[in-house]
Parts: sequence; structure tokens; C-alpha cells
Amino acid sequence: MAIQPTANAPRSIVIVGGGFSGALFGLKLHRARPHWRIAIVEPKKRIGRGIAYGACDPEHLLNVPVSRMEIGLVPGFAEWLAPRNQEIADALSESGGDLPSAYVPRQMFGDYIEERVGEALSAKARTGLTSIRGEAVRLLDGARGVLLTDGREIHADIVVLAMGNLPPRPPGGPDRWLYDTGFFIPDPWARDAFDGVEPEEPILLIGAGLTTVDIVLRLARAGHRGKMLAVSRRGLKPLQHKAGGAWGEFLHDKIPARPSVLAKLIRDEVAKADAKGVPWQRVFDAARPAVASVWHHWDERERRQFLRHLRVRWDIHRHRVAPCIGDALEALQAKGQLEIVAGRIAGYQELGDEVEAGIHLRGGGARKFKAGHVVNCTGPGGDFDRIAIPLIADLRERRLAMADPLGVGLETNDCAVRDATGKPSSWLFALGPLTRPTWWEITAVPEINVQVDRLVAQLTSATPAPSLTAADFLGMGEGI
Repeated sequence: MAIQPTANAPRSIVIVGGGFSGALFGLKLHRARPHWRIAIVEPKKRIGRGIAYGACDPEHLLNVPVSRMEIGLVPGFAEWLAPRNQEIADALSESGGDLPSAYVPRQMFGDYIEERVGEALSAKARTGLTSIRGEAVRLLDGARGVLLTDGREIHADIVVLAMGNLPPRPPGGPDRWLYDTGFFIPDPWARDAFDGVEPEEPILLIGAGLTTVDIVLRLARAGHRGKMLAVSRRGLKPLQHKAGGAWGEFLHDKIPARPSVLAKLIRDEVAKADAKGVPWQRVFDAARPAVASVWHHWDERERRQFLRHLRVRWDIHRHRVAPCIGDALEALQAKGQLEIVAGRIAGYQELGDEVEAGIHLRGGGARKFKAGHVVNCTGPGGDFDRIAIPLIADLRERRLAMADPLGVGLETNDCAVRDATGKPSSWLFALGPLTRPTWWEITAVPEINVQVDRLVAQLTSATPAPSLTAADFLGMGEGI
């Protein structure tokens, strides 16, 4: 839904969340309308980093090369990196000295965004962009804006929710008493998550995706020597990137099509690519721009089918890791320190200073594993129909927003949040992962950048601006 302010009329905007999505939106809106009052509300000290680029260590690399992290800021990311060759020597070595193809530490992209925000917030440059340190807990009564935990009221014409990925929820299964004990680490990204973990103790990780990859590498780098066992339903870990080759788009004219049909189509394309010596990775790269359109055309039944049967296999092929990260995981597996099994937790039993997990193995059989701690690596939370984060709960209770039936985010029309009757708001918007029900893959930098650019255009146009559609992602270009 497009918003058409008077061309030069000053407006006030409050952005809830100062991670990547909120920071990028604030920067680009400020660049377009420097005289507007734009406030970024964020409880953390540092703006622009979020969890992805803040709660990480030097060994955590970007999952895509530098070239895919360009977002239209000045200087560009590659230009900013160029004089920092010493800091990224290993990444350049891995890429043969080609900076656009290098996988650099995630911290460096966080540094880059934080520096751009710092410049915009500096006393010399400050005109309309400000940061407010605090947590928004609900919308104002009888007025637009947000209330902070300390009682401050931030009034605004427009409220934009950019809260990023929400904390993981506890996994299901039996013996949930464990989640209230010291054995359980509910959020592996919390600052004190691994306080008290001994170097020799065995660790049980629930999940085998990108979160598990990060945590395993963090523990190994910190000198952890104990056994690490990761349990997931299918026991599949993210696959590696591979350079070389090219593959043309092949999904655009097949939409709409059922999940099973598209899965077969991708398998067939991979077989064709393999016969021509082209890595399967290029097939998935060519499919990426069509993802939003595919998801958008599926009905609820088809989306459920994908989430239940195909999502894991899609994720490990689509959300890949840098080659050196994949090599590091394989090395840990080869020496027996890391093991990944397919199965589900059958129950827990407390045994002194350890907890014993019973595991039903996929395909039959059982196993027991004694661990000092159990780590929740199931990924970001998304059950918005029940989640008790104050602002989300307030939106739900006041019927200003509604969760989608699949529990992956908030219902939106483009970026406009839809209320309990389905009507899109004229003043409440959302960006990034909160809008997954509409676009599905809206967590990576290129997709969020497309979404941010379109919302900025909508809010700043004196004439009706087009809404974001699946076709905008088709024009994003192939690439990892």
C-alpha cells in the first residue's frame, strides 16, 4: 500500500529496531529526506549490527561473497574493504586475491554499517536522523508512536517495525522441565550463554543448521575439547559454496507450480548442469530471484507442504557456507569431536552434573548421550500468535496486527501491516524477517535491500508509488 505525503512536508518516522534492516532503512530514508525527523529505537548500544553482524566472532564469515553485500551506500562495501587487506588476508588468499569473490568476517560488514550510521548521526551531519536507546514495549494510546520501557513517548506519523529475527523459542518434545534448568542454553547468542561451560564437557546441540555451524566453530575456537553432538530431524548440515560456471533462469515461466513439481524441476536442472560440468550451486543461484514469486503464488496448503517436507533440503542447498567453513566442520567431524545425527529427542534424565538425552534415531534405533549442557540451535523464533515480546503482544491484543497461520511472521500487504480484519495500515509498516509470510526469503541482504528501497520510494513520493511485488525480486539478479 503506497503512502503519498506532500512532496516537501516534513514527517516524523520512528523505526523500531536498530539492526541491519532498521539501520539501512533509516540511512536511505534520511538520504532521501534529510529534513524529516527519523528516530531509530534500539536497546543495544551499537546501531546497524543486530545479531547477524554483532553477536559473532572473527571465524564467522559472511555466507556470500563481498559482491553480494553491496547495498547502494557510499562508499561501497568493497571500496571500504580495499585498504583493509591485512585484516582480510585469509579471505583474499581463499579467493585468489579477488576481493569481490572473498568471504570476509561478518564483523567487518557490521563495522561497515555501523560506520555509515555513525557518520549520519555525527553532530556535523545530524539534521533529522537520531538514535534513541531504549526498548519499545507498546504503541501509544490515542496517538501514533511508541512507548519505551522507561516511560518515554516517541510520537511519529509513521511507525516501522524492523525488529529482525526474534529469539529462538524452546524446542518442542517431551521433558520440557529441562528448559527451566541450568543445563539448557535457550539463546546461544546471549552474552552469557556459555558461561560455566567446561572445555571437556560434552555438548548436545538441538538443530544442525547455520546456528549450529556458528556455535560449533565458536566453541572450537575457544578451545572446547569435549564431544559435540548435533541432533536434527534429518541430520543435514548446510552445504558449501563452489565457484565457477553459470546457469540461466528457469523458474519464471513455470510459476505457479506445486512444490513437488518445482522440486522435480530443480532436480532435473541440477542433472543437466552436472552433465555440462556446471556446479549444482549455480542452479540454486539461478532459482533465487524467483523464490518470492513462487511463495507468493502458493496457497496455505502448498506452503505447509513445503515447510514440512522440502524446507530443510532447500535451506541446506540455498543457504550455504564459505568453503573454509565447510572444511572446518568436516575436520571436526573427521576427528570425531563433532557428530551430526538424524533423529529426535525422546526424553531427558538428570544425572548429577550432567543430563542424559534419549534419542530416537531416524530410520529406527535409539541412542543415549550424556551432556553438560543442551544448546537450542533451532533458529529464530516466529510463532507470533503466542510470542510474549511486549510490542508484538500489544499489537496482537489490540488487533493492529495478525500472525500468519503458519507462524512465520506478521501478515502484510507489501510492507503495510495488516490488522485483524485484514486491512493494511496507512501508518504501521514492517521490514525484513517480520514480513516472511508475504515473501518467505526476506532475511538476506539483497532481498532486504530491495524491500527497503521500495518502502523509501513509497514514503517519499509525491505521486502514487508502486507497491513491492514479487516481480521486483525477479529483477534482483541471479547470485548467491
